[in-house]
Amino acid sequence: GFSDDGKEYVITTTPGIVTPAPWVNVLANPHFGTVISESGQSYTWIENAHEFRLTPWSNDPVSDTGGENFYLRDEFSGHYWSPMSLPNRGRSPYITRHGFGYSLFEHNENGIYSETSVYVDLEAPIKFTVIKLQNHSGRTRRLSATGYVEWVLGDLRSKTSMHIVTELDINSGALFAKNSYHTELEHRVAFFDTDEVTKTITGDRTEFIGRNGNLRNPEAMLKAKLSGNMGAALDPCAAIQVQFELEDGEEREIIFRVGAGKDPDEAGKTVRKFRGSSVAREVLMKVKNYWLKTLTAIEVETPDPSLNMLANGWLNYQTLACRLWGRSGFYQSGGAFGFRDQLQDVLSIMHSAPKLARDQIILCASRQFIEGDVQHWWHPPMGRGVRTRCSDDYLWLPFVTSRYVQATGDAAILDENINFLEGRQLNSGEESYYDLALQSDHLASLYDHCVKAIEHGLQFGEHGLPLMGSGDWNDGMDKVGEGGKGESIWLGFFMYDILNRFTKIAALRGDQAFTERWKEQASQLTKNIGEHAWDGEWYRRAYFDDGSPLGSSVNPECKIDSIVQSWSVLSDCGDPARSRMGLEAADKRLVRENNSLIQLFDPPFDKSDMNPGYIKGYVPGVRENGGQYTHAAIWMIMAFAALGNKKRTWELLKMINPVNHGSSPRQISVYKVEPYVIAADVYAVSQHSGRGGWTWYTGSAGWMYQLIIESLLGLKREAATLHFTPCIPPDWEWVKIKYRYQETVYHITFTRDHSPGEEMSISLDDLMEKKNAIELVNDQHDHMVKVFLPDDKQVTPS
Repeated sequence: GFSDDGKEYVITTTPGIVTPAPWVNVLANPHFGTVISESGQSYTWIENAHEFRLTPWSNDPVSDTGGENFYLRDEFSGHYWSPMSLPNRGRSPYITRHGFGYSLFEHNENGIYSETSVYVDLEAPIKFTVIKLQNHSGRTRRLSATGYVEWVLGDLRSKTSMHIVTELDINSGALFAKNSYHTELEHRVAFFDTDEVTKTITGDRTEFIGRNGNLRNPEAMLKAKLSGNMGAALDPCAAIQVQFELEDGEEREIIFRVGAGKDPDEAGKTVRKFRGSSVAREVLMKVKNYWLKTLTAIEVETPDPSLNMLANGWLNYQTLACRLWGRSGFYQSGGAFGFRDQLQDVLSIMHSAPKLARDQIILCASRQFIEGDVQHWWHPPMGRGVRTRCSDDYLWLPFVTSRYVQATGDAAILDENINFLEGRQLNSGEESYYDLALQSDHLASLYDHCVKAIEHGLQFGEHGLPLMGSGDWNDGMDKVGEGGKGESIWLGFFMYDILNRFTKIAALRGDQAFTERWKEQASQLTKNIGEHAWDGEWYRRAYFDDGSPLGSSVNPECKIDSIVQSWSVLSDCGDPARSRMGLEAADKRLVRENNSLIQLFDPPFDKSDMNPGYIKGYVPGVRENGGQYTHAAIWMIMAFAALGNKKRTWELLKMINPVNHGSSPRQISVYKVEPYVIAADVYAVSQHSGRGGWTWYTGSAGWMYQLIIESLLGLKREAATLHFTPCIPPDWEWVKIKYRYQETVYHITFTRDHSPGEEMSISLDDLMEKKNAIELVNDQHDHMVKVFLPDDKQVTPS
């Protein structure tokens, strides 16, 4: 469970009892990272978690194999074990602590206590594994510590191993590895290193594991030392063994480091720069301080501890470390940037890391083609990616840009000049292609990039609704509009929201022509949705190329889809009465109270003649095919908050809170995955109902943070104005928030001091405000804000 302060998740691994699935931590900086499980198995990459793996990735949740392993051995008895629980589990329990930027493993074996810390430097491409040993056995012990990594230096070891050459670098003493046959890594040098001068080494995996051996029982653990064999034409690895004596009561620290440099010279400099215990401690302190500052921009204290734990660190840690920097988790080693994906992610860091949000917006604008469409995803650093007919990708640029400008007041970003991409357009009937696009000489301001995206999206079908293309937000519905005629009703609501937001920006810039045109488009879109989107009790999802509806009561499958109902409210485009009715229908038909999940739609696609696309290839009730897709679940709860339904907002938020899925052994046996981060989906299929899937690498973490901070607690910032629109449960008597604006802290307290029916009121430093907002100033003095809420315990939710 969580530590007392909620900043670590502590896992005890007992011999003979297996965790239901690997529970991992993502440790990363913007260019380097590692994913490590509670068993200590990990893989490491540089620049790109898919293309430039230093060590092997495996997403096998049964065996949890890995290519980075460590061993401790009693040199007298020959008994050996791992300081983490894999690959060679010791005889007593292990304790794993996953924290922000580090993981720590504790174990006691025959009087030898070990504490192993794993972390990555914030800037340099280097990972530390620090093993601290204490002898409590009552006698002198002769021990060895062995570190082992398998080299990949590419995407798959089976493709690269024959090309890897290893050597002992004379200048630094580190073990180097290089793959000169990789077109983008040919000069890169990976290294494995320790501070210890007296050591034995090998670069031969076959020697280390032995014939018919494995990493649980490698042949190297049966030998006195390693051979020193390095070079070409080997099964490549890097292994270092250090022998030492430990007096009774004595402590010893062994540090292993894995990393990479752009060339041998840089690799050697990095090795030398980060040697020594004091440097390792400084790096760890720097990591902890960074996360402490970043994750405490907003600190909340509510009557619900599980909510506090998520909001006060884990959600934004997941977004930053995994989504923006690592772009990898246990179940997906992605490496690529998704155009819509990482743009959505930065919506949650407007308060804590606005510069990172700004940088991501500009980066995404640089992946837009001259025609207005964008790369659906692309691999850094070269930029190879996919050009598609997805109809919503490019629209997230104006959506997020407008949200950023509104939240930060940084209108100067609109004048940033950014290059377009050039590449061949999709051929008739071609859904997508993967290629290396070229940077165009044509530059335009970010504002013009956004305008081009909006203009590109103003393509409508026979109902006057936006064309679906090869999928809108739901990529799996790629056959709905493959003929070029299918229409997306959800996209209609999304487009209206963008037109409404960006029209205000155009007006501020004096762009009268676009302002008038977009207002007219928004008005026409509202009319078309009113005439063609309503099904009688809820809004339809889309129209197929042949004009038949999707998400309608006449459909045998996917009768009702949640995101259309949610966005009819969130966009403020739907008819108010219809939007409320549609949301109530979604609540009735898609919320599964017994299994604590909210389905994306129901019934799942299975046996009907409907062919919406590859979504039908998923097992019914799994992922997008009628399971809980957590993005959509969060949007539904946001919609209830937008309608002011405090009771239902809180009931549903509690339901999908992952901490509540893991608060007892019985719940863990159902949910199975990490309860300290968000899962992309929760299964609704009967035999696995309530089981989490695809944790860590999901944009729903950022949306969950927005739900808590903006929809539930009601903190909405516009430049230097902080608005309050709380939707907290009727039975909460108080909420406390520390809000940091630049270097100034505002202490905000919500209390119920009024009678039913009275209006909310606010005081700033004991002076009453005339509106439900305060003006933020960076005077580096603490300020006290009191928000007085009406007593609405007896008020029926709207």
